[in-house]
Amino acid sequence: MRILALVLGFWIAATAAAAQDSDAIEDVIGSQLEAFNNRDVSEAWQYASPNIKRLFGSSDNFGMMVQRGYPMVWDNADVRFLELRDVAGNLWQKVMVRDAQGGLHILDYQMVETAEGWQINGVQLLPAPDVGA
Repeated sequence: MRILALVLGFWIAATAAAAQDSDAIEDVIGSQLEAFNNRDVSEAWQYASPNIKRLFGSSDNFGMMVQRGYPMVWDNADVRFLELRDVAGNLWQKVMVRDAQGGLHILDYQMVETAEGWQINGVQLLPAPDVGA
């Protein structure tokens, strides 16, 4: 009985920690998306991981990449958070975003935990699901 209680205690603690991580991750992504809508690239830059910051070198370069490569992120609306997954030890958050023209896009955000909290380490545009008749 003690083992069952111990396992149950660990499971409850892990579930609570995962819920806190999920909320924090959604806050980071949502804040960055809001910053892009406000054209506050410096603010959006704060949510990028050290790896992304090294890759782009400046918030201006980063903003230009997002504007050109991810227009649905640059002008986003109706953001919905889908599942948070652990893939080979990395956390990935799926996000559905409606763009300025009303199109839907599924993005996958890789998240890393740093001394500053959760940060975005990369984004992939996922292919649209096949819709059959």
